[in-house]
Amino acid sequence: MNYGNRIAELREQRGLTQEELASSIHITRAALSHYEKNRRKPDFEVLTRLADIFGVSIDYLIGRTKQSDVVMDEDVREFVDSLELSDKEVLERFDLMIDGKPLTEEEARRFIAFVRMERSMD
Repeated sequence: MNYGNRIAELREQRGLTQEELASSIHITRAALSHYEKNRRKPDFEVLTRLADIFGVSIDYLIGRTKQSDVVMDEDVREFVDSLELSDKEVLERFDLMIDGKPLTEEEARRFIAFVRMERSMD
């Protein structure tokens, strides 16, 4: 199942119109229609809002998993949001991985620098 079908299915299960859902996630009804028909891909912010409203993971929305109920516990989310990844102790305690391979300390630092640069451009 693709992301458009998932979004439409979840919207219909909750008895929402396109207009109601679009309004609640701050997009136009036309944009939502394009997403549901797979004409356009929702950006990360829209996916996040949809996942929050439906109580599902982004992985479920985009079809990477069939399990809709795998979402991060609020306490875990708060903990993760509070982590400062540049802290050497955190880098030593957590195995950061990409494509199944652990990041070296230098790769982790470059990744953090990239994210900080990207955020400063917003």
